[in-house]
Amino acid sequence: MLRQRVVTAAILIPLVVAGLFGLTGSAFALFTGAVVLLSAWEWANLAGFERTAARLGYVLTLAVLMVIGWLSGAAHAAWPLWLSGIGWLVNFYWVARYPECREQWHAPPMRLAMGLWVLLPCWVGFIQLRASGIEWLLYVLLLVWLADIGAYFAGRRFGRRKLAPRVSPGKSWEGVYGGMVAVALLALAFSGWAELVAVEWVWLMLATLLVALISVLGDLFESMLKRLRGLKDSGDLLPGHGGVLDRIDSLTAAVPMFALFRLWS
Repeated sequence: MLRQRVVTAAILIPLVVAGLFGLTGSAFALFTGAVVLLSAWEWANLAGFERTAARLGYVLTLAVLMVIGWLSGAAHAAWPLWLSGIGWLVNFYWVARYPECREQWHAPPMRLAMGLWVLLPCWVGFIQLRASGIEWLLYVLLLVWLADIGAYFAGRRFGRRKLAPRVSPGKSWEGVYGGMVAVALLALAFSGWAELVAVEWVWLMLATLLVALISVLGDLFESMLKRLRGLKDSGDLLPGHGGVLDRIDSLTAAVPMFALFRLWS
């Protein structure tokens, strides 16, 4: 297992870095779109569709919507990000009320629909952050990674109070606080590097802390779907690492929301 993890990481990390930071425009949209479509393949399984034809149909549907979004200019518009914000409010309600309210969303077609307001805005957010500057794309990636790392170590050392035991028993409030401290330090470091004025620094700090919380929701939301299906991983596309969706679950929430905050600023 360890050898698989190392080999997969050694292959993927250079490809991901080159794709995210070496591509622009339509090439970047194609690269991030491919990642999202791989996640859609796994999402269809989380929705309860195991047959290859049904899963390919879902992937093709999202691909067509992406092409329409790119050609129509929707991929560069604000409204998909606003819709994502509404969608994540609904997702938060379902996670907080699990399992009491699962009858509202457990039907397979509804779970497929969930993927539309999770995966497509994530792709739009990636495109808009890359267009606004490579530093902002790097920032949101660091934000999510540091939130996860801070939560892991703080949770292991201080974790006592469970965050959402019915969804993800391993997560604790102390872990969340550790992640918040880590991203607050990131915001301070970036503000100094970018020489932000006071109002910009305050806005960045608030946006960073809020997006860090939203990234936790992205993780919990996928965990909720996996729990309903009785799955440990979203898929096996990445040997030793599980599925693609397992690697980007926090980003599906953080990227479109951070892109929305960038528009506000």
